Amino acid sequence: MTDLNLRSSIAQRLNRYLPYTQAEPDIQVEGRLLRMVGLTLEAVGCSVPIGGHCTIRNHDGLDVEAEVVGFSGNKMYLMPIEPVSGLQPGARVIPNRLVAQVPVGMNLLGRVLDGRGQPLDGKGALKADGYTSLSREAINPLERQPIIEPMDVGVRAINSLLTVGRGQRMGLFAGSGVGKSVLLGMMTRFTTADITVVGLIGERGREVKEFIEHSLGEEGLRRSVVVASPADDSPLMRMHGAMLATAIAEHFRDQGKNVLLLMDSLTRYAQAQREIALAIGEPPATKGYPPSVFAKLPALVERAGNGKEGGGSITAFYTVLTEGDDVQDPVADSARAILDGHVVLARRLAEEGQYPAIDIEASISRAMPQVVTEEHLKKAQLVKRLYARYQQSRDLISVGAYVAGSDPETDLAIHKIKPIRDFLAQSMSEKLDYKTSLAGMDRLFEMK
Repeated sequence: MTDLNLRSSIAQRLNRYLPYTQAEPDIQVEGRLLRMVGLTLEAVGCSVPIGGHCTIRNHDGLDVEAEVVGFSGNKMYLMPIEPVSGLQPGARVIPNRLVAQVPVGMNLLGRVLDGRGQPLDGKGALKADGYTSLSREAINPLERQPIIEPMDVGVRAINSLLTVGRGQRMGLFAGSGVGKSVLLGMMTRFTTADITVVGLIGERGREVKEFIEHSLGEEGLRRSVVVASPADDSPLMRMHGAMLATAIAEHFRDQGKNVLLLMDSLTRYAQAQREIALAIGEPPATKGYPPSVFAKLPALVERAGNGKEGGGSITAFYTVLTEGDDVQDPVADSARAILDGHVVLARRLAEEGQYPAIDIEASISRAMPQVVTEEHLKKAQLVKRLYARYQQSRDLISVGAYVAGSDPETDLAIHKIKPIRDFLAQSMSEKLDYKTSLAGMDRLFEMK
């Protein structure tokens, strides 16, 4: 095959599988595929930087796109971007000088993309206004706008007791089946943000459609961009999906928009990096997670937040899966340290029929004191204290061992517990804005 034909073949391949890669391929010194272990490909004979792309061409003409994820001496480790079958030792490894680009623009609203930036919704080709880099550095922290304004997410418990600031990054800690997808859908439909970007990373394929059709709905999708990289995608694609969602949100922030970024989940992103790191030989450190996982998490999260003075903002919610409801999981522990607060969904509350099942005792918004009035903060603290006091005395109250009058605050907690529970509950179709949420909290103290 001539160089001209080879160039044409590779370009067609790239247009099919990597639409967000816009640079022309440049043929360099070819290498050879040495071996394949698991999902890791080892090649020799060529030199490509980390993050670079290669086309692996088998003897029968089969092409596979792969990305360089590591090297050792003269060996290069690659991870395939797509399913691999039929590769043989000695296959040609053709390096390409490529720049990973992300389609951006207002035409992305209402669209559903995969981890490569290709449309999944069958609505035709994307009409992007431009392209931006998949990976960007975080803004200088001294150049960011401070978090000084509250962000209305349309959920009463969060608006009033866990107020989120515009540009804040929150964690949503939950086990399986406690309503995190429903809560994300509510925030997407009810938020006052200009644009919502949703990243569904590592979820079951069935849940992707259910989230879009039921949790998000037509109203939410109309002003949203959804990036879906389900569990059967390669770990590299799952990581790219999270980075793609972040890059799209960054573009809208640079245009002066206030963006709500919802990523489900940060845990799947960490697990994808763990798969890649272990495959290339990085030793596990904390409960099977290599050190690179805990370097990648803040690198992704720090890209969200407020922009420079006069610009837009990205208010982000990252779901963190607590397997077995263990909030001391390494990823959960790391996420708590790098995020600006966390909302915990408790299984016991879901089992009691309270939705959203937000555990206000275990949840906190670190930016709340900066964005609310002193009066609002005092009322929120009192509600949380009364709720906690009732939970502490719950067993005594249940068996009739508590004697009324023993403690004034416990008496008040018993009197207010039902109104507080009613206040925390909210139907998934019920929108309660910031002003209405505060009015509802005020009524808790007006009741006799």
